[in-house]
Amino acid sequence: MISTGRSASSTPVQPARVDLDLDGRRLSFLDFGGPGRPLLALHGHFSEGRTFTHLARELAPAWRVIAPDQRGHGESDRPLDYSRQGYIADAAAVLDHLGLGPVVVLGHSLGGVNAYQLAARYPERVLALAIEDIGAVVDDDLSFCLAWPHRAPGRAALIEELGESARYLTDAIREYDDGWGLAFRPEDMVASHRLVKGDHWDDWLATSCPALLVHGIRSDTLSADHAAAMTSRRPHTRLVHLPTGHTVHETDPDGFVTALRAFLGSLEMDAPARH
Repeated sequence: MISTGRSASSTPVQPARVDLDLDGRRLSFLDFGGPGRPLLALHGHFSEGRTFTHLARELAPAWRVIAPDQRGHGESDRPLDYSRQGYIADAAAVLDHLGLGPVVVLGHSLGGVNAYQLAARYPERVLALAIEDIGAVVDDDLSFCLAWPHRAPGRAALIEELGESARYLTDAIREYDDGWGLAFRPEDMVASHRLVKGDHWDDWLATSCPALLVHGIRSDTLSADHAAAMTSRRPHTRLVHLPTGHTVHETDPDGFVTALRAFLGSLEMDAPARH
């Protein structure tokens, strides 16, 4: 077994920002560094890699978190498309650049689908999966975000226009030359989500590596029944319920870390990872 406890004397490492040039398109990611095992963390729509900062610091030094800004999010460029294969190729490109594999892959929402589809396409690259509040069938709707403003004259004005949604978008607020806005285009999120929607049972069941499924009890994205079905139908999968909505790692960061740390601690690391 590998220990996942933090060293009391360890100092959290500030992440390094790395930009890849993928045929003229920038793909940016955060590498939290350190000597630990690699963990690739894939965020959901409306988010970016830095959403996993707390997690990375809590898991250090046993785990080295690598957190991309997925295409069209954060510091990464908008792509020509938001295809399933495009997202998976981006994740593989990060691993190729760092010379890593196999790795544990964590994914929230959009990132969760990307994670288990990466495993389905490239099972030799994925040691284990940690999926946060997303199902094997995706059928919700993101069109509500099209009402969000593109720019506002100030941060306060943007927050006011965003209304109740602002509390979920704090990390995505940016100042630009022409005002304040978000680190993504709402129309891109709708286009991306349109290609995430569908039945992905074949991909979820394609692998049998150890997996953790974290379900937010108050989630309107993943139901308890669907989470139970995902767990019962796929071998080596454990289910954890936490008293949150969809964004489990943000709403209950300590509970999320505890669940993930317990899962990571249970893994038998038979094959040495390349650092």
